[in-house]
Amino acid sequence: MSELPGIVIAGASGRMGQMLIRSVLESDKMRLVGALERPGHDWVGRDVGEAMGGAPLGAAVFDDALEPMAQAQAVIDFTAPEATIALSHVAAQARAVHVIGTTGMTEAQIAQLEPASRHCAIVRAGNMSLGVNLLVQLTKQVAAALDEDFDIEVIEAHHHHKVDAPSGTALMLGEAAAEGRGVNLAKVRDAARDGITGARKRGDIGFSAIRGGDIVGEHDVLFSGPGERIVLRHMATDRALFAKGALKAALWAQDKAPGEYDMLDVLGLKG
Repeated sequence: MSELPGIVIAGASGRMGQMLIRSVLESDKMRLVGALERPGHDWVGRDVGEAMGGAPLGAAVFDDALEPMAQAQAVIDFTAPEATIALSHVAAQARAVHVIGTTGMTEAQIAQLEPASRHCAIVRAGNMSLGVNLLVQLTKQVAAALDEDFDIEVIEAHHHHKVDAPSGTALMLGEAAAEGRGVNLAKVRDAARDGITGARKRGDIGFSAIRGGDIVGEHDVLFSGPGERIVLRHMATDRALFAKGALKAALWAQDKAPGEYDMLDVLGLKG
């Protein structure tokens, strides 16, 4: 076996999956073992490179994770909640790092990852960019410094293909704001406003979602108080930055004990 960590990419045919495959191929620190797609997908059984419209790469697309994961040290997974939960069991069996960028997971679904985390390192984050994770820390600090005279609104924009709202990143920012204020986000979350909703409740943390065009990802955290506003902003212009963060997480976790981690751990921003 090569001394380089073997990587499996889940959701190979998607935009993020193909970006991750290209990023692994361009890296001199890891190797592509194989890729995963859902049963019945026309990529299954084909060489990854040929399926992407290029030259053969010597790595196949599988619809069963067991075979490629037996040869891998990590799987990078930007898929769907149920697929992620199923894949966590295989990663645990293989004792392979499971890097999860899947968004739209409920608290109950996230809890289903815990058994796997007893046997492998799981790195899960709603966003894997350095800038966003710095924004998370800043949001927590500003929320802690301001009282409830400042309304907090998380405003996010993404491309029109995105299926979940608010985005995973927006929820990360909302959690950071709630933590800064010492409250439970579930109890103060204000989202999906429509019609006669009544006045905003003091202390609530609001969410607004925009969907359109090919927006990669934009996130504002607005602190609106009497006579002044503070806006913290991050704008992503290239989804390659998410792939770069995911690869960094896969390498970082190679020597880590089983457990659940996030990008603040990877980037050394905890504390």
